[in-house]
Amino acid sequence: MSGIEASYRKGRKVVVIGGGIAGSLAAKLLQFDADVTLIDPKEYFEITWASLRSMVEPSFAERTLINHKNYFKNGRVVTSPAVNITESDVVTADGAVVGYDYLVIATGHNDLFPKTRQEKLSQYQTEYEKIKSSESVLIVGGGPSGVELAAEIAVDFPEKKVSLVHKGPRLLEFVGEKAAHKAFDWLASKKVEVILNQSVDLNSASDGNKTYRTSGGETIHADCHFLCVGKPLSSQWLTGTVLKDSLDGKGRVVVDEHLRVKDRKNVFAIGDITNIPEMKQGYIAEMHANVAVKNIKVMMSGGNKKKMSTYKPGSEMAIVSLGRKDSLAQFPFATVIGCLPGLIKSKDLFVGKTRKTRGLDPKRVRD
Repeated sequence: MSGIEASYRKGRKVVVIGGGIAGSLAAKLLQFDADVTLIDPKEYFEITWASLRSMVEPSFAERTLINHKNYFKNGRVVTSPAVNITESDVVTADGAVVGYDYLVIATGHNDLFPKTRQEKLSQYQTEYEKIKSSESVLIVGGGPSGVELAAEIAVDFPEKKVSLVHKGPRLLEFVGEKAAHKAFDWLASKKVEVILNQSVDLNSASDGNKTYRTSGGETIHADCHFLCVGKPLSSQWLTGTVLKDSLDGKGRVVVDEHLRVKDRKNVFAIGDITNIPEMKQGYIAEMHANVAVKNIKVMMSGGNKKKMSTYKPGSEMAIVSLGRKDSLAQFPFATVIGCLPGLIKSKDLFVGKTRKTRGLDPKRVRD
């Protein structure tokens, strides 16, 4: 490295922890302006909101699972979970110590992902075979994942008996009541049995006996089941780091209007892990990434605080896909269900658009 290049890199070491929606975009956007290291337990990024389609059409995952190296060619990937943060370094489970001038925390929710893209593709194939070979399917959880999976199965396999059990009083508690009722009616129209205000004892069905008991005393016969309940935030590990005082009572990272972590000038948090009072959604996580990246670039170039971008939560919208043609859309001004909102999301699930923001061919299958 030449002296000029060395001085250019001084003060430009950026570490991004987490390779999900927010972290992958931040690493991609910074790779030619800084010396970037992406730390992630897996080798790939997944367009998570498209995962339910991949369970009924495994080949769909060819475009939704993207190796980090495909969009992040000018940086370093450390494939290991981060376990500690000091004032100057991030330490990973496999013992790597990575120094930083700027740090971006984007660890989202805890989820068990296989390490390689090929393993994840195989997992979708296995889940598809499980659905295909079953006459009846039980889905536990009536949030967006449970509702979208029930819809995908009901549309692609209309002959199968689908039951959805949710412990809450209505589906999709993150959206308004009107939207929840519309989702309930749509599922009912597709012969999905929806049971509210109850939980299921998944251990109540032994191997030979495929009958599950609910907390309300009902029995459900199902050849297989899928658990679609919310995952906890991936922030517990921060309690043993220098950022232990930056968490609120719910384990969310407290950030300022520039998305910097409370009382830190050079540490940012983006995506679901932040304490910003808004819906936790993919398009919002990408907006966070854009703001944090702009601010890191301003700081690296010695710009003052006045030049930094601020993040303001906007008017919220939510789109829940209902199979291949229909969607439920909640806009600030209206709630709509059917094929018109379906045109926005359901056919491609924003996969082409998300690939494009990472500099990839929207339609290319092999990654």
